Amino acid sequence: MANIGYGVVRTLRRQMFNHLQQLSLAFYDRNEVGRIMSRILNDVGSLENLLSNGLLLVFADLITLVGIVIILMTMNLELALITMTVIPILAVVMIIWQKYSRTAFLKVRTAISIVNANLQENISGARVIQSLSREDVNFRRFDSMNEANFDANVSATRLAGGLQPIVELLMGAAVAIVIIYGGSQAIAGKLLLGSLVGFVLYTQRFFDPIRDLSVWYTELQRAMAGGQRIFEVIDAKIEVIDAPDAVELPTIKGEINYDHVSFQYVEGREVIHDVNLHFNPGETIAFVGTTGAGKSTMVALVDRFYDVTTGSLTIDGYDIKKVTQESLRKQIGVVLQEPFLFSDTIRENIIYGREFATEEKMIEAAKAVGAHDFIMRLDKGYDTVLQERGSNLSQGQRQLISFARAVLSDPRILILDEATANIDTQTEVIIQQALKRLLQGRTSLVIAHRLSTIHDANLVVVMENGKIVEMGNHKELIEKKGIYYHLYTMSYAYNDDKAAPTDKHGTT
Repeated sequence: MANIGYGVVRTLRRQMFNHLQQLSLAFYDRNEVGRIMSRILNDVGSLENLLSNGLLLVFADLITLVGIVIILMTMNLELALITMTVIPILAVVMIIWQKYSRTAFLKVRTAISIVNANLQENISGARVIQSLSREDVNFRRFDSMNEANFDANVSATRLAGGLQPIVELLMGAAVAIVIIYGGSQAIAGKLLLGSLVGFVLYTQRFFDPIRDLSVWYTELQRAMAGGQRIFEVIDAKIEVIDAPDAVELPTIKGEINYDHVSFQYVEGREVIHDVNLHFNPGETIAFVGTTGAGKSTMVALVDRFYDVTTGSLTIDGYDIKKVTQESLRKQIGVVLQEPFLFSDTIRENIIYGREFATEEKMIEAAKAVGAHDFIMRLDKGYDTVLQERGSNLSQGQRQLISFARAVLSDPRILILDEATANIDTQTEVIIQQALKRLLQGRTSLVIAHRLSTIHDANLVVVMENGKIVEMGNHKELIEKKGIYYHLYTMSYAYNDDKAAPTDKHGTT
């Protein structure tokens, strides 16, 4: 039974993990990491005791109960029926109790998931918390959540504990009825005293499995509360899926076309409004605009992290909804503002997703983005193990590794989502030099706060509130003196001047 029980738990965790890997980004936008972790660990764990031990004991109790009922009826049918008059009362109690217990146990599962979510957030944000001296405030906030979890558990335990005395009370009532009625029968000579004593003993044995079953019924309610939350994840709809007749996307040139594209994260709140754009293969396109203008959403649609709500988005004439996601994403490289590195060696991080790449190809990719030199200065070079999220490297070094990862995939379309926003000037110069080589022959979609990364763009798309308000190259838009010009003078020019190299006399 332990083998079967833990096997079921293992299978559930595998199914949940596999499903979580396939769920669309919209699911993660709506759910905190800590709460998801709580479901795959705590909620699945709530099933372990029931599945590994409980089922066998429940089965044994049921067999015992049936056997004793047969014996009681064989000994004295009239007394047996009188004994069982308490069973309907117990059934009513269980039905009423179940109504409250399910709610109470769900509150327990929800409370611990809130605690886990807050814990994960505080651990991940430890640097920010300490820099702002928020330790006391965060402790009080965590303590209130922990207290709510305590209250939920105590309430559920109190409710579970209240069932056992009811069973004991009914057992006492049944024994009393048997003694009173059976005693009168014995006095009248209709029942032997020994039979009465035996019947009383069997009546007590009759309630032993009922007592055990009531305990396991409580465990069942706990497990069902956890199971409900487990299947909420397993049954969560995968929003971005391959069409039944999806085809493999052949090697592309990189032509991108937005045809009346609109998109909404939440129904009724459109964030991209009827966009029409066409990019030729090999062009570099820069998206600029204020925060919330829709730049990141525009490029996320290309990689099909989200599906367009209306209209169509095609690459080389192929509607991306009608090709497999794997064949699409294999030809697109993405570098984000916050690089995500795994707790593994630098080598494994660079070849992540391209595990069959040769050593020569990996080193070539690192050299192409200027990462090889700093990697070789590390004690173990490419075999250096990174701490969580690569915290033993600088921000610029982490970004260089993420660039090398993107380059190794040799993408036909390269997406840079504010990839140089958080790096130092020296690293940006290295990346800018590398980008001049990397962008050649590739369609590149660039979002940047620093104008230096989009000076040479073939087309600059200026967005505002999910709409395209201006288009042209840098020179044309500056001469136009519209929205782009004002963005440049207020922000980009400042960043450009700050990033510009100076000579030994301090002259820009």
